[in-house]
Amino acid sequence: MVEHFVSVLPPILLEGRVQQAKKRLLEIVTPELQKISGPQASSRDNVQKHLEAALVSMGAQNMPAEVREPLIASALADLVGYGPIEWLLQDEQINEIMVNGPDLVFIERNGELWETDIHFENESHVMQIIDRILLPLGRRVDYDNPTADARLPDGSRVNVAIRPVSVNGPVITIRKFLRNKMTSEDLIALGTLTPYMAKFLQACVVSRMNILISGNTSSGKSTMLNVLSTYIPERERIVTIEDAVELQMSQRHVIRMETKLPNVDGAGAVSIRDLVRNALRMRPDRLVVGEVRGGETLDMLQAMNTGHSGSLTTIHANTPRDAIARLETTALMSGIDLPVMALRRQISSALDLIVHMSRLPDGTRKAIQVTEVVGMEGDVVTLTDIYKFHQSGVGSDGKIKGELRPTGIRPVFNPRLEAFGFKLGGEYFGLGF
Repeated sequence: MVEHFVSVLPPILLEGRVQQAKKRLLEIVTPELQKISGPQASSRDNVQKHLEAALVSMGAQNMPAEVREPLIASALADLVGYGPIEWLLQDEQINEIMVNGPDLVFIERNGELWETDIHFENESHVMQIIDRILLPLGRRVDYDNPTADARLPDGSRVNVAIRPVSVNGPVITIRKFLRNKMTSEDLIALGTLTPYMAKFLQACVVSRMNILISGNTSSGKSTMLNVLSTYIPERERIVTIEDAVELQMSQRHVIRMETKLPNVDGAGAVSIRDLVRNALRMRPDRLVVGEVRGGETLDMLQAMNTGHSGSLTTIHANTPRDAIARLETTALMSGIDLPVMALRRQISSALDLIVHMSRLPDGTRKAIQVTEVVGMEGDVVTLTDIYKFHQSGVGSDGKIKGELRPTGIRPVFNPRLEAFGFKLGGEYFGLGF
């Protein structure tokens, strides 16, 4: 539910007379830029010189700086940037940008949705920005292909949908790339993890446990994957596989691989599954897959079961138990006719730990369960919670009250931790035994 309205534009840009001046500027400069070919036409410095010359021709060279600078910046954004949402992309406190047609733009900040005062001129203006995002990547949207995924130069993920599938006009959704990589200390400060949980997860990564990070949309799965990947020792060879590169690996021996969409003829696609299969021929010590959602799940499970221990991946699911069911479903999408029991045995022997993330109703993101995959009991994969979030109530400010506590259960994989020098005890990991 959206409860807030936030002004994100410099106040001067909200004034009608400034918008009229900007419109006139663009009318003067656009034909001039169309006469120029090559990279110079889209050079910010070159475009800015044309805008400043246009102001002189309009007799507005003595315009006050507090008016002139936002005016030039806004015109630049329309000509060589991302139009009205340029300001949002520059704001590091904003996590997501949602353009619901030309007249509604929302943002997510600190876990809450806010409606902004930003508007596009019309649907054509939104389409202009969509083309500016997609064309450098060799992608496009049209009536026959009305959706597309893309990535901005800074790594932000973009999804686009236009008519006829988007009934109310063109839609842009941008998940912004975090320029400053979050650390375990940051997650502890936010309450996503406790210090004990962070130490425990570090021990599990170093000890080469296969870890699945589950959670619903925008629950912090990718951020958690990023943090856990920092615990991988420097000496190991890491292959990362993603739809759109987001992982910020600090180790030196890293091979980063990214999927490729088909060309306009529908050929040439490279899927996550293709990359997982290829990565197994690259002598990886660790496989880190951004997300499993299809047939690649089976390849990932087989890799975990055949010597590639210490692998990390994420999956969309509402609980750790749902994550196991989702793994079954996605593995069956491989096209290989496996009995369900054989598949469950694969899952139970491949996975060691599930870290379940959740976005709570107050917008906060937490690791609400750290669950061990113990094995099989009959035809059921057995799970045991090591840590769990206990909600105690809701504050007057709407914030969820509660704490992340150990369950007091000793993990079955304790001997593996000890083999890597981690002595499992309550004093170090806060496990309560």
